[in-house]
Amino acid sequence: MTIAHQDPRLAGAYERGNAMPAASLAAWTELIADRLGRAERPGESGWLLEVGCGTGVFCAALAELLPGVRVTGVDPSEAMLAEAARHHAHPRVEYLHGLADALPLPDGSCDGALISRVVHHIPDRPAAARELARVLRPGGRVLIRTTVRERLDSPVYTYWPQLLDTDRRRFCAEQELLADFAGAGFVPDGWESFAQPIAGSLAELRERYALRAESKLAALGEAEFAAGLERLAAAAEGEGEGRPVLERYDVLVLRRGGR
Repeated sequence: MTIAHQDPRLAGAYERGNAMPAASLAAWTELIADRLGRAERPGESGWLLEVGCGTGVFCAALAELLPGVRVTGVDPSEAMLAEAARHHAHPRVEYLHGLADALPLPDGSCDGALISRVVHHIPDRPAAARELARVLRPGGRVLIRTTVRERLDSPVYTYWPQLLDTDRRRFCAEQELLADFAGAGFVPDGWESFAQPIAGSLAELRERYALRAESKLAALGEAEFAAGLERLAAAAEGEGEGRPVLERYDVLVLRRGGR
């Protein structure tokens, strides 16, 4: 996994710059828990894994939603893990340093795994899929929260249109993603689109993007970044009464085969 947020400044901004409204986080957490097959058994013990956990938002939220479930967040960035421990500590969550293709977990130990907004950062996805097959029990599920190349539609492209071409080169195509995991014995178990508000208005969206907490924004030159903020500020001024800004993701669920 590429260490996209190793810079302490960027890791420090990530928490605020990627925060979701409470209702959006709850909706996403409930969907993730349900698709990983744990929501109907909230009192049962289990072990969930998040690969590329960042600051641990989903790790803590899943542990809170699912009493008795243990959650491990793995990330290659020590700076991000420090932020996770600071902001999202939980008695049933542990944060470990590790790579997607070298997970620090025993064979067959996990019931389900989440990969949220980082699958395009993984340089060797087939190797990561094999490693997930190793740590998941037979029948365990992986949920990938991403936007596939064919459906890139983030609000960020409206104000920084040059990022669309960049992301078309970085993000996985749907069939590529399926093939990468099929080679490790995973079979599709559901694909859907899900959108939730990330900001209450364009003015709030500008405040979020001004933190420059996404790797794609951090890679822009100063003039490019400032021009996009100006476009967003102008749109916010002409918005009138603010309306929630939605961000949509593709949700792919894969099931590990075997016994």
